Amino acid sequence: MYLEAKETARLYQLLSDKLGNDTTEAMFKYIDNKTERSVEATIKTLATKQDLADVNANVHKGFAENIKWMFIFWVGQIGAIIALIYLKK
Repeated sequence: MYLEAKETARLYQLLSDKLGNDTTEAMFKYIDNKTERSVEATIKTLATKQDLADVNANVHKGFAENIKWMFIFWVGQIGAIIALIYLKK
């Protein structure tokens, strides 16, 4: 939840009255630092368009490679079946 400047100033004033300026300042700095680290950690885990494009390219490359090897397997199987048919005659 984002606080507008007015709300932040009011909150700061209320906390300063109750806790003192030093404690309030330390608390605001702590919250700011914690929030900044959380945002930075989140940004590091997000995928970019380039990351998605790389994954997509690798999937297509892997699929093409699988098709190639399946074709080689099918040709070998058909050759073996034809050889068995001719040997039985």
